[in-house]
Amino acid sequence: MNIIDCKGLRCPQPVIETKKYFDSIESGEAEIIVDNEVAKNNISKFCQNNNIKFHIEEKNGFYHIKAVKEDLNIKKNELEKSTLVILITSDKLGSGDDTLGATLMKSYLYALSESDKLPTDLFLINSGVKLAAEGSDVLDSLKKLQERGVKIASCGVCLDFYKLKEFLQIGEITNMYNIIEKTNNAGNTIKL
Repeated sequence: MNIIDCKGLRCPQPVIETKKYFDSIESGEAEIIVDNEVAKNNISKFCQNNNIKFHIEEKNGFYHIKAVKEDLNIKKNELEKSTLVILITSDKLGSGDDTLGATLMKSYLYALSESDKLPTDLFLINSGVKLAAEGSDVLDSLKKLQERGVKIASCGVCLDFYKLKEFLQIGEITNMYNIIEKTNNAGNTIKL
């Protein structure tokens, strides 16, 4: 089994090292060793997003992630062509009056939650992370989107910047590498 030692590496390096290895093989397994929960969670998300089976064990303060890639012959490109990713970069829609922008964002997310065609992923970055935090006026719409299968994720660096990580109410925390991977592989991407 290949060992990928990522102890001491900062985000997103553990995910990049893991991706490099699995991109280089058709099938196989590896044990990725990380020393923090963020890296463990990011590699878990990478594995989930790439149909790589994994199991995590904690030993002596380190996370050992055993990952197995099987040659599934999935037509990944066909699946990706049908995906829609929405990247929300602000808690307001458009520029100009902030009150109007907040009203428009609330209306947009409500209409999206009622829409027949939904995005596969909704990423919140910069002040967009405020939308998923405690006190947000759009939590009901985001909850409905999530219940309908939309994956909602907020940028961890952005949550830290706005000191909102402990106030996140919906979705999960992600990293820029995951956002880039999803937007690059999506059939369509909308940036707000």
